[in-house]
Amino acid sequence: MIQPPTAEEFRTARVRLRGIATRTPLVPAHESLGAEHLHLKLEVHQPINSFKLRGVYNAVAALSHEERQRGLFTTSAGNTAQALAWCGRHFGVRAQSMMPEGAPQSKVDAVRAYGGEPVFVSTDELFRYMRERGWEGQDYAFIHPWTNRDVLIGHGSLGFELIEDLPDVETVYIPVGGGGFFGGVGFALKMLKPEIRLVAVEPEGCPAFHASREAGHAVAVDCQTMCDGVAVPFMTDEMFPVLQELADDCVLIGEDEVKQAIRDLAFGNKVIAEGAGALALAAARREPASERGVSVAIVTGGSIDPDKLLPILGASPANS
Repeated sequence: MIQPPTAEEFRTARVRLRGIATRTPLVPAHESLGAEHLHLKLEVHQPINSFKLRGVYNAVAALSHEERQRGLFTTSAGNTAQALAWCGRHFGVRAQSMMPEGAPQSKVDAVRAYGGEPVFVSTDELFRYMRERGWEGQDYAFIHPWTNRDVLIGHGSLGFELIEDLPDVETVYIPVGGGGFFGGVGFALKMLKPEIRLVAVEPEGCPAFHASREAGHAVAVDCQTMCDGVAVPFMTDEMFPVLQELADDCVLIGEDEVKQAIRDLAFGNKVIAEGAGALALAAARREPASERGVSVAIVTGGSIDPDKLLPILGASPANS
């Protein structure tokens, strides 16, 4: 299991992130969303439109100058790749990302706009690279999107903001893919408020943590979902015990619920969210306010292709 971060490590990360990551707004969910006592943490307002900059920048900044000069590398469906490209431009070093063929075009375009270099492979090849630790022995500085401890610590900065801005928060809904975001935010929240309830949220079509929780160990699952930002078909042995310790509940969300949440965020709070970014809202709305109490749904990202978004916005709830 990954060693829990210390308060000093979180403090150091927050200092590093000043002037880099945005302290994103925490706003009440619009009344049209039908969720009392629910707030939205809008990570779509980060410079790259997702939370990933927090962790990736912290990890890249923690490298030595010599390590960064070797070039940066990661794997990503798009948001981590955008963060790495942004960091590469910031530090003046090469940034490459292994991305699946068919990754959302909006994410590919953004990676290139920040100066990053996508390296396209099949989805199977990408996850084989991750399982077999294909980065070992390579010369570049590999930033693991899930298990890199400095990435987790950077993500934890969001937890501190939540407690500072909403001290009476009782429940937080957090999307889960590889688990790095949940781990970082979860470690921070449990450090600051041990009694807080953390709900892991996954799409029904890619329930790696849910299945691992039921099995009692990390497992792989079939993965078919529009939520590409969390489309990770397995739990790693490093991350499963972290999530098992931190998550109080795990909720699975259907595709229609995701689409409804995307639509409601757009028309209610005037926020554009991608599939993964809408998961937490969908989960929060399942629970009565009397059960979840003062709650936060983290809207993790907003990179969604127009040809995917427009039909969702134009569809009636019955035809979504």
